[in-house]
Amino acid sequence: MRRRLAALAVLTAIAAASNAQAAPSDPVGDLITSVISGALPGTGVFNVKATLYHAGAKGVGLLDSLGCRVVPMRTLAVDTSIIPKRTVLFIKETVGLKMPDGTEHDGYWYASDVGGAIKGQHIDLYTGRNAASMKPMKALNLSTITAVKVGKFDGCPPQ
Repeated sequence: MRRRLAALAVLTAIAAASNAQAAPSDPVGDLITSVISGALPGTGVFNVKATLYHAGAKGVGLLDSLGCRVVPMRTLAVDTSIIPKRTVLFIKETVGLKMPDGTEHDGYWYASDVGGAIKGQHIDLYTGRNAASMKPMKALNLSTITAVKVGKFDGCPPQ
């Protein structure tokens, strides 16, 4: 239920912020239908494939491409031609996952990193300092992730 409420809140925010030139007869209903079907070109909804990465992996340091510390379960790497750096994304599939501090994930991720293998509709989710940090994410179907652009951030992602 919490996932549905969080997704509905994001959808409402997107509908309110949208600058559509010709409003359909039922914009919220059309938006919800579009998100479910995965077809929202140009509106900030991305159907992506995700992979996981951690600080112990080859070539991965403790700083992202902005020069900020990578934040477990918050930092994500993107193809900047698809998703710009400093974009805040809501990933509904991660709502409720266990965070490193024991709390539940709220679904918000911060595009502050890039990677050589991140091309097109692909994101890379930073899980923590070692391979064991990936355990909470193993239950996800990483081939069908829905990422919704909900804003931008300045500075570094929140710790």
